[in-house]
Formats: sequence, structure tokens, C-alpha cells
Amino acid sequence: MNDVRGFCDPRFAAVREALAALLAKDDVGASAAVYVNGEPVADLWGGYADERRTVAWERDTLAAVNSTTKNMVALCALILADRGELDLSAPVAAYWPEFAAAGKENLLVRHVLSHTAGLPDLPGPTTVEDLYAWEDVTAGLAAQPPEWEPGTAAGYHALTFGYLIGELVRRITGRGVGAFFAEEVAEPLGADFHIGLSADDDHRLAPLVPPPSLTDEYAADAPPGPDGTRRENTGAVIRVKDANSVAWRRARIPAVNGYGNARSAALVHSVLANHGSVGGVRLLSPGGCEPAWREEFRGDDRVLGTPMSWTTGFGRFGNTFGWGGWGGSLVVGDPGARMTVAYVMNQMIDRERQTDDRGMEIVMAAYSGLG
Repeated sequence: MNDVRGFCDPRFAAVREALAALLAKDDVGASAAVYVNGEPVADLWGGYADERRTVAWERDTLAAVNSTTKNMVALCALILADRGELDLSAPVAAYWPEFAAAGKENLLVRHVLSHTAGLPDLPGPTTVEDLYAWEDVTAGLAAQPPEWEPGTAAGYHALTFGYLIGELVRRITGRGVGAFFAEEVAEPLGADFHIGLSADDDHRLAPLVPPPSLTDEYAADAPPGPDGTRRENTGAVIRVKDANSVAWRRARIPAVNGYGNARSAALVHSVLANHGSVGGVRLLSPGGCEPAWREEFRGDDRVLGTPMSWTTGFGRFGNTFGWGGWGGSLVVGDPGARMTVAYVMNQMIDRERQTDDRGMEIVMAAYSGLG
């Protein structure tokens, strides 16, 4: 089933063609969406929601987007900052007093958002089950010393990003970041995106499909550095079978366990690319969006093993900002063009075995529509 369904402005026909080509080649099921000036110009989907290709991918199908969730968590922090409830230049300990332990009294909120806090690893050896214990993880992070002087280096905070920002949101609002996002972002926008997934939505889920020739034991891992060696990982080994489990869906792991489709990811992210408002709903002031694309750090990322530009919450790539998830999902925004592009799929690709340009093919097709 390579037929692509949904809406597409004629100017963005290349996006439809790109998604059809992906479904004919690598993808099992997928969705792509483009917003310009806060309005949808492409909302497309096709293929299958299951590996056996028996269940069609529908308009409201959801998929796990893994680290693409970080975009949504960062937005929550920027909303609080824009409201004056969170100072990006304040110490984390101003909101979370226990965090001042082990030399972190001067570690700033912006350091956490820009992956420069020096806390890329969870405290001590952990299992997947340990990730489900919010209070234990956050208490461990509060007691842990940074690996480097905060702000002087960057290292992708793959899992800790969500706990750190999430605990700040909880300390300020009394709500978990998933609840804050649902009430302050998803509900006002009408966005079908969820941090953690309820049992009521399980029937809409398209489980992740392991990369070709691999099984659901396939695990997330940091890429090798420039010298070919890997950074030691004492944290949880997260496999596809874990990310597809009921326990994972019900847990609070806000760096990685978001669920949505391209429409919902693009809708939420377009708040920032469109300078604070979408479809008549304003969530931030124009000035409150600027940290999303203003560079905080440029240099080699100690975890990713590659040069990176980090803003306050996002990766920066030329004129665009955003981030992608393990396996292939992606959302990026261009504030100059006021355009946001998202791609969400269930077929994962292992970048060490196969080049994965799927999301970028959708992005480039969208740019061709701008003329």
C-alpha cells in the first residue's frame, strides 16, 4: 500500500511524491506534514501500522517518536520562561534546592537545555525498569557531580534531559511535564501528541519495526567518536522491545517516550517557527521563541562524537532548529520562512548499517514548495 492519503497544497506536491517514494522503498508506514505561517500545507500518511502489513496507517495513527519528544519538552520550558516563571539564566537550584549538591550550585537552566550541564549519564548502572522511578532518578541526578564544568562543553543528554527539565517543570507548576504539555500545549492547539501514552490510545499505536535484518533486541547506542571508539555507557540498554512495551508507554520518560504523528509534531513545533502562535492560538511572545534558534554552544559534542550547534533546547542546523529520534523521526522549524516540517514512521533504520536520509528528503521536498 504505497498510496499516500491526506491533504497537500499543490505547491508542495514534492512532499507527497517524496513520501510515496519512501513507502515504496524503505518504509512500512509513515506520515509527513508541513506548516507554513502556522497553517498546514501538507498533511500526509500511508502504508501500514504493523510489520506484517495487515493494518493500514490511518489519519490518527500514532507512533513512538523517541528523542523527537525533546522538542516538546524544550517548548514547555520556553513557555514557562516566557511567562516569567522560569529564568533561563538562573541556577537550577533556585527551583530545585537539592540540586546544588556536588558542585552544581552554579549550574544554570540554560546549561541543561543546551546539553552543556555535564550530566549526560544517569547516576550509576541502571536498567530499563529503573527509568520508571521518577523520584529515584531525579534524586540521583540532584546528588551527582557534573562530568565537566557546566557551560564549557556539550554532551548529548539523551535520557537525563527529560528528567532535568521535567523536574524543573514539576517544581514550578506542581505538574509533571507530560500533564503540563497536555494541558498547556496539546489541548489549546488540538495537537494529538502525548508524552507517555494512555491505554485508551493503545489501539492507535503503530509499534516500532526493527531495522532490516535486525530483531526487537536492537538497542539504542551512542555513535562512535571520530577515533572510532565509543563512550562508555553505564546506563540502561534500551531495545526496540522495551520501547514497544506497555510499561514504557505508561512511564514518565519525557526525553524519549512521546507519541504522535507528523501532523501533531509539526503543529506543536510550528508554534516556535511561527513566532509564538499557530492557528490563532498564541503560546509564546515572539521574543520568547528566540532562544529556540539562538546558539548557546558550538563545538564537538562529547557524546555524539560530532560537531554540534545547540540552542536553548534544540539542535541548530543552518537556519533551522529541531531534533530527531532514534530510528528516523524528525521535526525541524525555520523561523525565517515560518515553516515547520515533520516526518514520523514506524520502520527504524540503523544508521551504522544504512544511510537514513528519509526525514531530510521530506524537508528538502518542503523547501522546494516555498519557491
